[in-house]
Amino acid sequence: MYYMNALKKTFKYRIYPTHKQITIFNQTLDGCRWLYNHFLEQRKNAWESEKKSISHYDQNYMLKILKTEHPFLSSIFSQVLQDVSARLNLAFKAFFRRTKSGEKPGYPRFRSKNRYNSFTYPQLGFKLLKNVIQLSKIGSIKVKLHRPIEGIIKTCTVQRMPTGKWFVTFVCDINYKPTKQSIKPAIGIDMGLLSFATLSNGEQIDNPRFFRQEEKVLAKAQRKLSAQKRASKTKAKARKVVARVHERINNKRHNFCHQLSHKLVNRFNTVAVEDLSINDMKKNNFRSMNKSIGDAGWGMFLDLLGYKAECAGGRTVKINPAYTSQTCSRCHNRHKLKLSDRVYRCPVCSLLLDRDVNAAKNILTLGLQSLGVSQEAT
Repeated sequence: MYYMNALKKTFKYRIYPTHKQITIFNQTLDGCRWLYNHFLEQRKNAWESEKKSISHYDQNYMLKILKTEHPFLSSIFSQVLQDVSARLNLAFKAFFRRTKSGEKPGYPRFRSKNRYNSFTYPQLGFKLLKNVIQLSKIGSIKVKLHRPIEGIIKTCTVQRMPTGKWFVTFVCDINYKPTKQSIKPAIGIDMGLLSFATLSNGEQIDNPRFFRQEEKVLAKAQRKLSAQKRASKTKAKARKVVARVHERINNKRHNFCHQLSHKLVNRFNTVAVEDLSINDMKKNNFRSMNKSIGDAGWGMFLDLLGYKAECAGGRTVKINPAYTSQTCSRCHNRHKLKLSDRVYRCPVCSLLLDRDVNAAKNILTLGLQSLGVSQEAT
């Protein structure tokens, strides 16, 4: 028997506001940004002067007074303003979490005009129709519904992109029924830089290197940007050109990760992957290697693979990647390898195998062991 499971899923669509609506959008963002900075200053001063903490409930209660003192806030839907304090509260929660765990904390920062680019209707104030979305105190905006929306819409976020495009994102609660599991093999995946991924069956997936492909174009656009006068119209145009290049790179990478994760979920029922800490991997590396790690998009791919496998009735299992490259997948002997060693030669059982394929086989074995499944049973 298969039971319905709850899942949160986001749907992002392009919207086409009129010039008047763009003005209202920008005014809303400016109002939300002012409120965010005001609430941050309030919390900062209260702690420095009185060692007193202010909750976001206290700050929401102050909104009535602030609306009378600053009339521009009255033109913004009330729940959008309440979401501002919720965002700041999340920033402080992340700050305290990092402080407690011994990480570099990073105190919440005041937001400049280019660092506050979205506002959210957390419950009410929006309605999605056939080809328009109605937003309270803004009006009806044309939306391109390129795919049907699923489930119950819980929140609605309007976002301004650096290129000047506008998007709306819906977070939906979906009750999905996992598809009946068919007999599919299990697979182990080793992530890499020479090849994007190597499967335990010997297949290798080429690394597309989208950033490297556009690097010269991006460098040229950035040189033109740096040559413009500060706060000029030509500098604003040049900034959009740079943003378009970054957007193109991100779209290509996102599309690649979506398609690859979909193909793997269709072929395999159980997928064992490395539990990668990408930020830790970037420490004490050469700049060129960190650039390649960021370009690979491992984190995006693994996130997409996880939720797609769950929806398809499959599963992903993350394992500690330590020593997977140094351990023989046949006799489990371990010996050190250099990064330049691309072939694994076992001195005990004479196994001769591609280094990444050997690691992928070890990842599969460890993943099945963690599930209590023998490799012969898959």
